[in-house]
Amino acid sequence: MTRSLSRRRFLKTTSLGAASTFAAPAFLSAKSPNETVRVAGVGVGGKGWTDINGAAKHAQVAAFCDVDTGKNRRGGFGNAAEAWPQAKAYVDFRRMLDKEHKQLDAVTISTPDHMHAPATMLALQHGLAVYTQKPLTRTLFEARALTQAAAKAGVSTQMGNQGHSGSGYRTLAAIIQSGAIGKIKMAHTWSNRPIWPQGQTRPAGSDPIPSSLNWDLWLGGAPQRPFKQGLYHPFKWRGWFDFGAGALGDMGCHIIDPVVWSLELGAPTSVSYVGPKPMPETFPQWEILRYRFPGTKHTSGKEIGMTWSDGGKLPPLEGTDIPLNTELPKSGVILVGEQGTLLCKHGGAPALYPLEKFQDANLPSVGGLDHYQVWIDGVKTGKAPNSSFAYSGPLTETVLLGVVASRVGALETLKWDAEKLAFTNSDLANRFVHEDYRAGWKTTGL
Repeated sequence: MTRSLSRRRFLKTTSLGAASTFAAPAFLSAKSPNETVRVAGVGVGGKGWTDINGAAKHAQVAAFCDVDTGKNRRGGFGNAAEAWPQAKAYVDFRRMLDKEHKQLDAVTISTPDHMHAPATMLALQHGLAVYTQKPLTRTLFEARALTQAAAKAGVSTQMGNQGHSGSGYRTLAAIIQSGAIGKIKMAHTWSNRPIWPQGQTRPAGSDPIPSSLNWDLWLGGAPQRPFKQGLYHPFKWRGWFDFGAGALGDMGCHIIDPVVWSLELGAPTSVSYVGPKPMPETFPQWEILRYRFPGTKHTSGKEIGMTWSDGGKLPPLEGTDIPLNTELPKSGVILVGEQGTLLCKHGGAPALYPLEKFQDANLPSVGGLDHYQVWIDGVKTGKAPNSSFAYSGPLTETVLLGVVASRVGALETLKWDAEKLAFTNSDLANRFVHEDYRAGWKTTGL
C-alpha cells in the first residue's frame, strides 16, 4: 500500500459509488450467530475499561494488554486481571496479536490516538474484527489506509462514536431527512473541550518513570521524549501533536457525525482556521473552523458551510430561528433549514425552532442501539455495523482536515482534494497528511 491511496481507487475497488461514499460492503466474514465471540482489549484503562466491558456484555474476554500494569486509574491491567482471570495478559499489543490471533475473533483498541492506526492495522491483517476508539486515527493518511484495509479484510469494524447509535442523533438524522425543516442552509457544531491543557510548551527535564509503566511502549511510534509526571499519561496527552488530535479530534467524530450523516455529505472542499497563533507542539486553547462541502439533496445550495467551535467559543444564533437569549448547551449541533432550525445537545434529544411552529408536529423518533452489540452482531452475522470504517474512516478524514488547519494556522483557506489525499495550496499542510513512525514501529500498510 503506497501513500498515493486515491479516493477514486478506494471507491472503485470496494464497489462503492459516489452517491454511496459511506456505504459498507454488503457481506462480511461471519461466525455462526450462536457461537461465542472471543475478544481482546488493547488498552484497558480509562476509556479502554469502558470499551472492553461494553464488548464483554456480548463476548468472552480472552486476552488483554496495557502498557501500564497498575490499578491506580479507572480500570486498568490489574482490574482486568481480576475481572477475567482466564484471559491472557500482555503489555505489548504486537506480542499479544502475534501469539493469540488464532484464538481471537475481535479486538477493542483504546490507546492514545497516535497508536490507533498501528494496532488496528495489525488486527485487520490478522483477519480480526476491530472496535477502535475515535478519532479512528491521528493522521489523514492513516484514516484512508484503515478504510481500505477494513474493506479488504471483510470483517466487522466499528469506531467508538457511541452517539451514532444513540436515540438523539438517530432521531436527528430522521428529522432532517424527512424534510421537517426544509433544505439545510448552514450547520454549526461546538464542544466545551479542551478539558486538559493546550497552548503550552514542553517543560524541561524528566521525572522518574512509574514502575508499572512501560514508557517506551506508551510512546510507541511517536518520537522519543522524556517522561514527565502528569503531563501525558494517563489523560493529558490529547493536547500534544505527537499523541492526540486536540479538542476537535476528541469530540468532532461525535458532534460533526450527525451533520455528515443526516446531510449525506461527501468530503469537504476547504477548511479555514481562526484562533491563536499555532504553538510548536500543542493544539490551541480555542479555535473556530469553517468547512465547505458540496451540496446534497438535503441542502439548499450547491455548497454548504459548517462551523466548528471549541475552547469556550459558541456559534452565532443570528440567522437561526433560535431566540438570541437562549443558553446553548456546552456541546451540540445546530442545523439551519429553510423552514426552521434544529438544535441538539450532544447526548440529548433534538429540539426544533420556532418552538410554537413545531410543538404539535408529528416528527420521527428513533430508539437507540447498543454500539458494542451492533459491532459484535456484525462478527456473528456478517452485517456491517452502522459506524463501520466505510463510514467512520471518511468521517475521521473530515475531522482531521480541521486538525491540520489548526496546526497550520490562519494563513489562508486550505483547499482539499480528497481523491489525491492532498491540499492543493499548502505544502505546510501536506506535511501533516502523513507522518513517519519512530524506528522499530513501522507497520505494513502505514
